[in-house]
Amino acid sequence: MIEAQKLSKLYGSFRALDKVSFQVRRGEVVGFLGPNGAGKSTTMRILTCFISASDGAAKVHGVDVFDDPLQVRRKLGYLPQRAPLYGEMTVWDYLRFAAEMRGLDDSAFRSRMKTVVEVCGLAKVLGKDIRTLSHGYRQRVGLGQALVHDPPVLILDEPTSDLDPNEKAEVIRYIKEIGKNRTVLLSTHNLSEVEAACARAIIVSKGRVVADGPLDDIRARSGKVRYVVTVHEKKVYEGGEGYRDSARKPPTAEEVQEALRGLPGVLTVRELPTDDSAHSFELAGPLGTDVRADIFQLIVQKGWLLLEMRRETQTLEDVFKALTRGDERADRGRALLNDEDDDHASPAAAAAAAASEEEDDEPEDEDESEEEDEDESEEEDKAAAEEDDESDEDEEEDASDEDDASDEDEEEDASDEDKGKKKD
Repeated sequence: MIEAQKLSKLYGSFRALDKVSFQVRRGEVVGFLGPNGAGKSTTMRILTCFISASDGAAKVHGVDVFDDPLQVRRKLGYLPQRAPLYGEMTVWDYLRFAAEMRGLDDSAFRSRMKTVVEVCGLAKVLGKDIRTLSHGYRQRVGLGQALVHDPPVLILDEPTSDLDPNEKAEVIRYIKEIGKNRTVLLSTHNLSEVEAACARAIIVSKGRVVADGPLDDIRARSGKVRYVVTVHEKKVYEGGEGYRDSARKPPTAEEVQEALRGLPGVLTVRELPTDDSAHSFELAGPLGTDVRADIFQLIVQKGWLLLEMRRETQTLEDVFKALTRGDERADRGRALLNDEDDDHASPAAAAAAAASEEEDDEPEDEDESEEEDEDESEEEDKAAAEEDDESDEDEEEDASDEDDASDEDEEEDASDEDKGKKKD
């Protein structure tokens, strides 16, 4: 349903995309992940025919995005991160306008609106102007226009941005539902949403695909398994004849950590923060092994009271950080030496990209600075003019007071005859 083949995009000397290739099949809900500046939005804009690629090919629903962009747009619904809306239109009129552009007649539009209003939660704002809505409601309206024509392909860029937890849950629930018979490419920074809605993820970093596959396979890329063990800090196990020993004392954190570190197959042991009644530790072991039996046997032999033990693979967030850490460090000017997770990154390339980004950003910064200077200059001129007006008014009032006082003195000193002359 979606196919990208070696997509590249250049902005001058800056390479926003570097031979990005992936496929999304019918009925898949795929998470499209990456840090800021990784190339997610650029890829989506190419797939939705907003911009063209510098090299490579892309198809949506079997149609080439370069050869027949209008047909591609008919087959997909697109929600950009900041949906462009017409603030002077009501929500109902805007969605009707979007439906008419999609070729829906009035009866089809009203039928679709039942689902759109329910999913997006727009029942209370259908008659309101869009400019009066909060950003969260505007995001819902943007999602509504992407769904109004019931497209077979959905491309969503941060669809839950600025929504409250209940709204996010509803949107994710609907994405999971429509993903059963549609194709959805979901870009988000919320990894928990990807784990809830997607079975597969594509991770990009600095314009390159660094991971693509089922979530379980991506989690396994770290090559480690995580264990969490919690032991009671103030009590010991008192069950059975062999454990009734009044001299046995609850273990210290150092004792538990040292004992766990000595188990075969345990690579690292790290203490976790807990309350005052327990010691909790995180253990790391090699993928493909299970040391829970050894942990349990150790706890039994020591007579400690086990509160919790669980085994889990690395979280998606942990793997995401490991795969993108090199480029993040390059952005912050840190060296990439002696870091196994950063083998895919090139310090020279990252530095060149950073320099190119600075060059691209300089004209905008200068324009913004000039505009700010002009605004400040206008405000200063206005303030100075107001001060001059106030000063002139004060001077006029002082001069008027002096003239009045002088006239009063002259009138008192003058004779009646002089007063009469003055009156004439």
